[in-house]
Amino acid sequence: MTEKKIENRSFEQGGASVKFLAVLVVIILIGNAGINYIPIAYEAESFKQDMQTAVVQGMAVPPGITPVEMVKGKLQKAIAANDIPPDAVVQVKPGNNTVLAHVYYSKKVAILPFGIYTYNYKFDHTATPTGFLMKDSVATQ
Repeated sequence: MTEKKIENRSFEQGGASVKFLAVLVVIILIGNAGINYIPIAYEAESFKQDMQTAVVQGMAVPPGITPVEMVKGKLQKAIAANDIPPDAVVQVKPGNNTVLAHVYYSKKVAILPFGIYTYNYKFDHTATPTGFLMKDSVATQ
């Protein structure tokens, strides 16, 4: 029987710890990106819902109150509640028996630590009323 001689291969030692360190660094970078990006995206989606609610409520205002001013007031409250930048462009216009609200802003999100990569999150949404109020206003035309 022939025996294979096992050689001491010192260059193969330590490979597992290097791989573990590389995986750990990648997990930390993904976690950092998530911690910074997810709150910004959540605020934007919450603001979209607030915009939609404001334009629907603008359709149901009693006589004597202008829907455009009411929607603008609701949007200003939503901007403060959702940490939207103060330089956001807010346009509220009366439409064909409706109120349209358009908001645009951009926010910087640090994806990689130490300022290596910063993502410019852009929000651009137009809210129009939907639902039972629109069905009634279309049926009366």
